[in-house]
Amino acid sequence: MGKHQLETAIFAGGCFWCMVQPFDTLPGIKKVVSGYTGGHVPHPTYEQVCTGKTGHTEAVEITFDPQVFPYKKLVETYWTVADPTDAMGQFQDRGDQYRPVIYYNSPEQKRVAEQSRHELAASGRFSEPIVTRIEPAQPFYPAEDYHQDFYKKNPQRCQLEEAGGRAKYQAQFKKK
Repeated sequence: MGKHQLETAIFAGGCFWCMVQPFDTLPGIKKVVSGYTGGHVPHPTYEQVCTGKTGHTEAVEITFDPQVFPYKKLVETYWTVADPTDAMGQFQDRGDQYRPVIYYNSPEQKRVAEQSRHELAASGRFSEPIVTRIEPAQPFYPAEDYHQDFYKKNPQRCQLEEAGGRAKYQAQFKKK
């Protein structure tokens, strides 16, 4: 039996600290890296991205085995952790660097993401329009080491971040 071909997915949906854990614990996920993408500044630092002037989003790059956990399921998971109706931030995180974006790496990923967004909009789950953008992947710059696996290193901090709205959103999404 040969090795499965691994793929990558890139999602932005607020602070990357809280975007790692929901994906990191899924079957078939090989690696989740916090970083920056979508902007015009090469190799940005956290401090630069925080200004909101680099065009970058805080994002996660997920390396996964599509035979174990297909891209469609990753997109469905994304909808449960990022508010698709908030174009200028997520929960308590405000600013352009926190905008929700699905970055696609192939025409197939684009098709799946667009179809999923259309189905979500038609579902009636939200009274506001779905504003999550679907854009081609751009260079992904891993964040500084202290941002990697933040939820494992700082569980209390992530619990505070969760209390700021993401956990309430996830609970609401699961009810419907």
